[in-house]
Amino acid sequence: MPPMTKAWVWAGGASYLLVVGLLVGAAPRASGTVHGVGALLAVSLLAGMVRRMPVPALAMALIGSTLVVAGPPSHQESLAASYQGQFLSYVAADFVLGFVVATCARRASIVAVALSAVVQLLVIGVFAQGENLAVNTIVGLLALTACCTTGLLSRERREHAVALRKREVAEAVTAERLRIARELHDMVAHSIGVIAIQAGMGNRVIQTQPAQAREALRAIEDTSRETLSGLRRTLVSLRQADRDAALPEEQPPLTPSPGLADVERLAAATAGAGVSVDVRCTGDRRPVPADIDLSAYRIVQEALTNVVRHANTGRCRVTIQYGDEELSVEVVDDGDGATGNGSAQGFGIVGMRERVALLGGDLTAGSCPEGGFRVAARLPLPTSVEPLVGAR
Repeated sequence: MPPMTKAWVWAGGASYLLVVGLLVGAAPRASGTVHGVGALLAVSLLAGMVRRMPVPALAMALIGSTLVVAGPPSHQESLAASYQGQFLSYVAADFVLGFVVATCARRASIVAVALSAVVQLLVIGVFAQGENLAVNTIVGLLALTACCTTGLLSRERREHAVALRKREVAEAVTAERLRIARELHDMVAHSIGVIAIQAGMGNRVIQTQPAQAREALRAIEDTSRETLSGLRRTLVSLRQADRDAALPEEQPPLTPSPGLADVERLAAATAGAGVSVDVRCTGDRRPVPADIDLSAYRIVQEALTNVVRHANTGRCRVTIQYGDEELSVEVVDDGDGATGNGSAQGFGIVGMRERVALLGGDLTAGSCPEGGFRVAARLPLPTSVEPLVGAR
């Protein structure tokens, strides 16, 4: 706490005690109710201390309230009525106690409640008169309980809000981790599969067909550069939260995220790995939102990766259909089907299902009756497609 703020806080506490002293000493003939209400209003001087030092503020409120009760009773009313009015001053201490319960640690709150209850019961027991003892005790305990209950409810509501916030943060972190995992899997798995096949082919023909080996090495180089570019784009997007890490002019330009416009290039890379891809587009071909465009591309990419790695076939078909309300993507091969595909053992189809679910679509993946494997995704399109793919 800054020294100036601390000084103002203690000045407020001193002012409270001064006002209470004036109420007791300067107006001895006033009624007990006037003293009690005055002490209740004077506790507003402790507002700064209550916010920053609630426990010392409670101690001051108890001292001030006790001074009011212990002061000389009014001569204009009966002794019992005078003390009943003076007991109102403890409501101020109860308000401060409720704040302590709402904001302080549980152990400190328990000690504060016990201390406040003991002080009030002792003072009431000493100054209450005859049959009014039971009434004053009950009213005092009810006031203390009401303020403590209010503070406890406020505390539980705040703790619940904090727990919800932590859960939201944890869910956001988990969702981001899954997104990164999908991106890395879809991007790296396809490229590594192509590189492995091209490297194996180049190794077999490097002595007998050097020209074909050079083509395989060129394909490996192109695929590696594309993968490095995608990894760099992913890493830069992860660092965008810390914008002070580098000035905009120090950041090199980024290549745009891939989309359906890059499916032909993806098909060519897959053909270089030994699988001929027949790409067919139907419907009104048009720009789609960036998230749908990227997800559709990644679904095609992962499906082609599974064909290259598991299908044991030399051809497959990719069909992209632009409908009025949805975008459909289908990848079909005539290979070994689910038995040879093996994709259920990895994260490929899991990642595709997650992508489709996030966009509100559905995905089917399984063996075809006539043989082979089929992956089909339907992605709903917004009623008005405004964002252009090239605007990413």
